[in-house]
This record gives sequence, C-alpha cells and structure tokens, in this order.
Amino acid sequence: MGQETSRVVINSSLSDVSHGTQSISDSSKAKGANLRKKRFPYLYKYRYEYREYIAELVACTILLAMGISINATVTFYTTLISEYITILSLGWGFSVVASLYAISGTGGGHLNPSMTIALAVCGLFPWKKVPGFIVCQFLGCFFGSAIAYSLFVKKFNEFDGGSRQTTGPKATAAIFSSYPDPVDITWTAFYIEFCMSFILNFIIQGILENRTYPSKGIEPVVIGILVSAIVFSTAVLGSMNMNPARDLAPRVFTAFFGWGSEPFTANRHYFWVPIVAPIFGAVGGVACYELLMLPADNE
Repeated sequence: MGQETSRVVINSSLSDVSHGTQSISDSSKAKGANLRKKRFPYLYKYRYEYREYIAELVACTILLAMGISINATVTFYTTLISEYITILSLGWGFSVVASLYAISGTGGGHLNPSMTIALAVCGLFPWKKVPGFIVCQFLGCFFGSAIAYSLFVKKFNEFDGGSRQTTGPKATAAIFSSYPDPVDITWTAFYIEFCMSFILNFIIQGILENRTYPSKGIEPVVIGILVSAIVFSTAVLGSMNMNPARDLAPRVFTAFFGWGSEPFTANRHYFWVPIVAPIFGAVGGVACYELLMLPADNE
C-alpha cells in the first residue's frame, strides 16, 4: 500500500506538476471546486468518493473509441494498407497517451484488468478496489466500442453489405478484438500474449518508479511509446491486446450487435486466450520487477 501512490496511480505525479505551474490558476480552480461543493454537495461527495472508478471508465472509453476507430480506418481505406503496421502502432500509442492524460488529475490510470490484478497480487493495490476497477474498465471498453461503431456504421455496411462476418474476406470482427492466424491459435498465441504482457507491465513499473524516473508528468508519453514499440515489434506475429477488457468488451459488443456467437466460437474458441494470458503475464512482470529491481532497503 505504501508504494501505491508512487507507481500505481499515474496521475499523482502529473498533479504535482500542474499544482506548481500557476498560482492564480490554482486559486481559481480551488474557488470553482468550493462553489461546486456548495451547489451540488451530494454529487460532489459521490463523485469524489468514486473518482478513481469514474476515471477508469472514462479513460477506457476514450482508449477504445480512438483505437477501434484507427483499426476501422485502416481496414476500410485500402490505400493505407502499406502503412498498416505504422498507423496501428502509433495510433494505439497516441490513444494510450490521450487516455492517461485525460484522467491525470483524478485517479486510476490502470486501464487494464491484468495490471489491476497484478498490482493487487503483489500488494501494491487494495483488493477491495479490484472488482470495481475491472467492472469500470470493461464498461468503458464496451462504451468505446459502441462509439467507434456508431461513427463507422456506414462504412461497415458499404464493406460487408450489412452482413457482419467474423471470418472470411469480408470479416470485420477483427476491427474490435483479436483473431489470430488459425495456425498460431491457442498455445502459440497464449505464449505471445503472455510474453508481451510480461514485458509491458515490467517496464511500466520501471517507468512509474519514483526513485528512478527523472521527470514527472511525462509518464503517459513514455507508456504510449512503449505500447507503440510493442505493437510495432510484434505485428507480424498477429494481433494481440495485452488487456482482457480491451478484447472481451468489444467481443461482447460484436456478439450483441450483428456478429452473433461466432466472435466466441471462431478459431477453436480462442476468446479465452486474450483474457487469461495477459493476467498471468502481468502478474509475472510486476512480481519480477518487485523481486529484482527494487532497492534492498525498500526505503
């Protein structure tokens, strides 16, 4: 628990930066906050109490709305195929940056159930908050999927004639969730998801370590670059999410909105892999960082 504020909640460091920039602006914000307390005391109370959960929901909504829109753009505009990997890697990286900065003054900053669980397993996050965080992450990813779909629904109809498909030449389900090459499904895909989730969470712990990072406030940018690097370096191996909510919520959305049960049955019921593998990878990454990288005195 003592380390939660140092590395788990990204926005704590960002808030420190913003509080020291302009005293006049800070004074105005304080007055505005006090005014809101007086006008809407009950709303302010509950909003403050659940601010971290709201932040997770909002950030995941932004992340998926932007990320899935990027996937759709690349899929429907064939002229972009040659830059497919570059656009996806940079686009998702920027989406992560935008999502984290959007909630930098509130709380949360996990955006990923596997990270939430891993931090709790390693004693860096309270278990009592885990269910609420995961629910909000899932709902945010679901809402983000709905927003992206509403923006591109005409393009979907132009592409597949209104007949939603999960596999085949007119398949569009992969815009929302991962559907790897059938040759690489199950254990190969599990191994890839595990390794990338391990690397992602190990490095994020280092980025957010308060004894090592040189400049507060840029963590979202560095994490976004990390995500872009992972996507770019492993794109040839197939799609991966490293995030159970990012894969499951859009998969549920597609099942309810035209794709039927196939998103869960395709590729030998592959759907469980991007849910389970990232959790094991994240726990391994965070645990290894805690065991290998922290100072012995644990100051």
